[in-house]
Amino acid sequence: MPEKTSNFYDVYTASLNRQGEELCGDQVKVLRTADRTLVVLSDGLGSGVKANILATLTTEIIMTMLRESVPLKEIIETVIGTLPISKERGIAYSTFVIVEIHHDSNRFDIFNFDSPPVFVLKEGRVVQMEQEEVSILGKSLGFMSGRIERDDFIGIVSDGIPYAGLGVTMNFGWGWENVAEYLEQIFKEGVPAAKTVVDSVIGKAKTLYGNNIGDDATFVGIYARKRNTLMVFTGPPLKREWDKSYVDRLLRFDGRRVVCGGTTSNLVAEYGGKKARIDPGTMTEDYPAMGSMAGVDLVTEGILTMAATLKKLQECRGNLSTVPEDRTGPCLLAREMLSADSIHFLVGQSVNPFHQNPLLPKNISIRRNIVEQIVALLRKYNKEIVVEYC
Repeated sequence: MPEKTSNFYDVYTASLNRQGEELCGDQVKVLRTADRTLVVLSDGLGSGVKANILATLTTEIIMTMLRESVPLKEIIETVIGTLPISKERGIAYSTFVIVEIHHDSNRFDIFNFDSPPVFVLKEGRVVQMEQEEVSILGKSLGFMSGRIERDDFIGIVSDGIPYAGLGVTMNFGWGWENVAEYLEQIFKEGVPAAKTVVDSVIGKAKTLYGNNIGDDATFVGIYARKRNTLMVFTGPPLKREWDKSYVDRLLRFDGRRVVCGGTTSNLVAEYGGKKARIDPGTMTEDYPAMGSMAGVDLVTEGILTMAATLKKLQECRGNLSTVPEDRTGPCLLAREMLSADSIHFLVGQSVNPFHQNPLLPKNISIRRNIVEQIVALLRKYNKEIVVEYC
């Protein structure tokens, strides 16, 4: 996979449910394509099941049409025309914000329908963006556009964030301006990822609400940063004459490098002029020992470790912070994968007879089956994945 020099748009979201509600009335959808990053936040009127259904309906309609490249004006007309109006309050049953980032130009477009203003930070400072008012089917929407450069940040909130503390610890809630100041303070302390910002804001909002969260509160952060890349080489290639070229590709890769499997690590040692060492102290009752090698960030056993890694990835549901910090192969490999934005798998197809299910055709190995399950899960977690069988 060629190195990508463009920004990576790190998207992270977190929510608080209104006190006593099992479902959140805010919903977020994220879609990454080769040329766009799309984010939709919808806030359903009220809270609980009804609000959740309305917000889910809104995000699904918008994202489905965005995925098919339907023009934004047509999408918004469809949503506004579909959503009913509250007879009591005279407002739409669901509000929304759409953010579209174009990878080739770093341009962003934001449509805001009755949601709090979006936060845009450049060089750690909140900037005031010009917002146009666009009328669609008699409804007024805010529209803004600009360029998002490396280290810039876009923050989208439902009204539960600026209202945090309303009627609890503060008479008028936290307020948009105070949230903006809080964001600037976070950036003064350094920001490695969108999660850092989002978790801090959500934590502050929860504190302001005390033990009585008065409204669903959601914060979505979009942070432009360098892409974290990872290459995983597992299994020897089908033909011996391919060994050296794949080892060279691994060792030239610009990013983190992982080798899974004893035979694979021996190939890297042989053709890369490296020395592989096994660390017996890393062996446990459940997992084989790991190794080490200059130029490679992680060396593990193969099939057993990858199968256990799949289980860790399933259990954590994409949340890195819930993966145990044990220094075992599966935990370390799961953490490498969840910390990466783009992952390139080099999967050798030479079948070890000891790792082959006799009920499967010879060209379908247990290794390949495990890799395909891991890949499907990582894509679900919004990772950019390339799989190359060799």
